[in-house]
Amino acid sequence: MTKQKELTLRGIPAAPGIVTGHALLLDRQQYVIPKRSLKEDQISNEIKHFKDALIQTKQEILDIKKRISEELSSEHGQIFSAHLLVIEDSMLIEEVIAKIKKEKLSAEYVFQDVLKKYIKVFSEMEDEYLRERISDINDIGKRILKNLIGAREDALSTLKEKAIVISYDLSPSDTATMHKKNVIGFATDIGSRTSHTAIMAKSLEIPAVVGLETATKNVKSGDTLIVDGTHGVVIVNPAPATLKHYESSRKKLVAFEKHLLEMKDLPCETKDGRKIELMANIELHEEVPSVIAHGAEGIGLYRTEYFYMNRKDLPTEEEQFKAYSVVAKKMKPYNVVIRTLDLGGDKFLSQLEIPQEMNPFMGWRAIRFCLARPDIFKTQMRAILRASSFGKLKMMYPMISGIEELQQANAILEDTKRELRKEGISFDENMQVGAMIEVPSAALTADILAREADFFSIGTNDLIQYSLAVDRVNEKIAYLYEPAHPAILLLIKNIIEAGHKAGIWVGMCGEMAGDIFMTLILLGFGLDEFSTSPIAIPELKKIIRAVTMDQAKEIAQQAITLSTGKDIERFAKRKLKEIVPDLAIEIE
Repeated sequence: MTKQKELTLRGIPAAPGIVTGHALLLDRQQYVIPKRSLKEDQISNEIKHFKDALIQTKQEILDIKKRISEELSSEHGQIFSAHLLVIEDSMLIEEVIAKIKKEKLSAEYVFQDVLKKYIKVFSEMEDEYLRERISDINDIGKRILKNLIGAREDALSTLKEKAIVISYDLSPSDTATMHKKNVIGFATDIGSRTSHTAIMAKSLEIPAVVGLETATKNVKSGDTLIVDGTHGVVIVNPAPATLKHYESSRKKLVAFEKHLLEMKDLPCETKDGRKIELMANIELHEEVPSVIAHGAEGIGLYRTEYFYMNRKDLPTEEEQFKAYSVVAKKMKPYNVVIRTLDLGGDKFLSQLEIPQEMNPFMGWRAIRFCLARPDIFKTQMRAILRASSFGKLKMMYPMISGIEELQQANAILEDTKRELRKEGISFDENMQVGAMIEVPSAALTADILAREADFFSIGTNDLIQYSLAVDRVNEKIAYLYEPAHPAILLLIKNIIEAGHKAGIWVGMCGEMAGDIFMTLILLGFGLDEFSTSPIAIPELKKIIRAVTMDQAKEIAQQAITLSTGKDIERFAKRKLKEIVPDLAIEIE
């Protein structure tokens, strides 16, 4: 038998980790539905058959939703609300029934035809989030078809041996049925970092790579695979030397992470005693144990959009209050910074009629949406203020572009406070309120904004996107997205200096805060707080504890004299190797 040649596939990192195992290729081809005509006296039974299939499918989804809500969280269970919306879509149901009556064709044939029309409409939408919902429609459509034609479930939910799943796509319900002990990794042809599949993979802690394009064409069931979810690489039928290399890397990574975690209770301060706050970014209160386990000193970004997405109704004040107060209590006496609603761009709110926009990242989103809908904004503010009585909460507004927006938001906040006082509801009267600096106009007028804000938090993801005119979800121009670009560094330096001059602290909660190659430069600029994913915190602490502030300032000053982002990256890596030599494994 001819030995198969090693093949390397590159995609998008979805969930970190390295795993080796055998492939299970899932057949995700469409069902072949023959055209079957009906007699007049069969039509009523066929409509009943269609409605029964909907009821059966709805029960299956409710069962999955219940299990995920119990095993992970109610927020994760909400992912399946999108599936229920399809099942309960009266327009779709009525269209199918009307076509069965008019064309006298089988329910499964008519339903598949209508489903294809819906998928085509969604696939042609410019909004990335809406395009990603094709996966949800496909998933629920196949479940309904399966029940219409009496097909059996695939082998995924009953997998008996450990395997790495390969598929064109994996729906949320596919991912939810994976048994953690047997599905040890997965890879898909399509998908992005923001897809539901990636969200579920991280929650289940399964290494995953998405967006590989040709995985299903190049992998057969039984093939040996290496999935590197940290770097977005899948190796098919690796050579012995490759297997040895990755196993060595995996062991080093595990040992290195163990070493870093041993530092978790040490203070985060430079060698000459400058204290730096290391905080964590979270979406759900279930992430708090991970925040504590990795040694974070609080939460620097609590994203609240998850409450609003993939559901049929708006979250109530009480629902939000409970979630915020749980985090406040669990993190006490540490700070928790809650970002107010940041919908828009690539985050879609299904129950509100938000118009489709040509440039959603620069459209009706974040603080602009909240100021236009003070009813929604005040409900969230009331919940945050009430929760502030149970811990050390701070609040910040996203996408502030000028002083007027900040003043308008603060005016609504003051009005909300008056309401609570009148109702006799307690809250922290001295709760700090800050602004996210992620728009160039805000960065350039940071000295003016500092008069109205208690603190700044730099959102580098959008600041880089807007400053360099680079759509961060456009793969064709991804090479232009440079955190180390001289213009970005000068903007960050200006923001920090303006904040300090006004006597307020300045943090960073964008992805750049967790980039180890930028740590020394940001430290040298005087950044007071780094907020990043919990897993990155121990490594940042090790770097900060290895340097003096004078060293960091000198490195930062040298960096801004360089002409290109690539020059700055090379310089930063060289300095990091000199100061923290035992990080070399990560740098390589």
